[in-house]
Amino acid sequence: MAEDELDLALELSRDLNLAAQNDAQKDKAVWEHEDLAQVRMRVLREHSKGVNSCQFFNDGTKFVTASDDKSVKLWSFQSGGVLQSLDNIHDMAVNEARISSDGKCFVSCGWDKKVKFWDTEKVAEKWSGKHGGVVTCCKLSHDEKMVCSGSDMDNILKIWDTRSGEIIHNLKDHHSSTITSCIFAPKDDKVITTSMDRVTKFFDLRTCTTTIQLEGHFNIVSCCAISKDERKFATTSWDKTVQQWDIATGMYRSKGSVCLKGQHEGSVSCCNFSKDGLMLVTGSYDHSVVVWDTDNHVQKIKLQGHTDWINDVCFSEDQKWLISCSKDETVRLWNVEDTDKIPVVLENRKSIGLKVIKCSTCSKPFSIAQLDNFRDLTLCVFCRLQDPGKTWLEIHEPVA
Repeated sequence: MAEDELDLALELSRDLNLAAQNDAQKDKAVWEHEDLAQVRMRVLREHSKGVNSCQFFNDGTKFVTASDDKSVKLWSFQSGGVLQSLDNIHDMAVNEARISSDGKCFVSCGWDKKVKFWDTEKVAEKWSGKHGGVVTCCKLSHDEKMVCSGSDMDNILKIWDTRSGEIIHNLKDHHSSTITSCIFAPKDDKVITTSMDRVTKFFDLRTCTTTIQLEGHFNIVSCCAISKDERKFATTSWDKTVQQWDIATGMYRSKGSVCLKGQHEGSVSCCNFSKDGLMLVTGSYDHSVVVWDTDNHVQKIKLQGHTDWINDVCFSEDQKWLISCSKDETVRLWNVEDTDKIPVVLENRKSIGLKVIKCSTCSKPFSIAQLDNFRDLTLCVFCRLQDPGKTWLEIHEPVA
């Protein structure tokens, strides 16, 4: 009984401390856009060194960051305050931290050559593993049963069991140079890696073989992303390009990739798809964030505000916000929900050969290809989906 009372007291104390910390951190995010800016931006400054990774979780109400200051921080999206700061969890800089959707556990990796798996609620290390070189990247599988990690020097890809910390796969010399990023495919049946050897590889966890190998960049491949339906796949590179690959139909084998039209002026470091796969966001060493239209393979809008290399970018679940983090020690939140209404976005679409018209039912603007028939496309896709059985004439037929 006394032990139960002690546990209850500890839990109450922890809740009170967290509540006090939340009150102290209210409204920490600073709005720093110009008064007439089309995209609103909030800036957070709680890290003391460069920020290397960022990720939304808990349905976009929170996000996590990892930094060269050896800390991982959990933030409130609403207030911009730090909910939890796990300091000195690695002996050196933390390169990446990835958290479960509910925030109960996360994985981190760093320059100390270690991969660590954590219980967030107890703030306890569940297990730790080691590579022969700096661990450059790590990811948690969607079902939270596995962790993948990649390193430099030994160029090894390791896949770990999150329950035991045991190694499931230890792929030596998976690449001929440093592994720059690793991700799980949406079904957790493949691990995809990029490398300084300019190659992207898909490792099938069922057959234990590399099933796809992509080559097309002429410099280091820094990052990759795959859409939720696995129909779109993107890679970014130090050659300053963003390439999109059709891996769903296999067209990449004969036609290669599509280079997205627009440009970063520096090496492209990171990328992430929106939930619906219609947008891709990239970050660059030129200090800019770019949002791309993935159906038309063109730049949608460029966002500027960071003052140093951008290391990571991520869409919120509802696609209304972007988060970016940088070597400039800041985390930035960008409100992108109304970007389709921004005049410069509409003008960009016109200038690249897309026609923009208003939906005849809801009056919202949408773009169609130049060769499409306007007579048949006066309704946006959302209004069409409301009553797909009716023809265009039936929808516009006057009500008696």
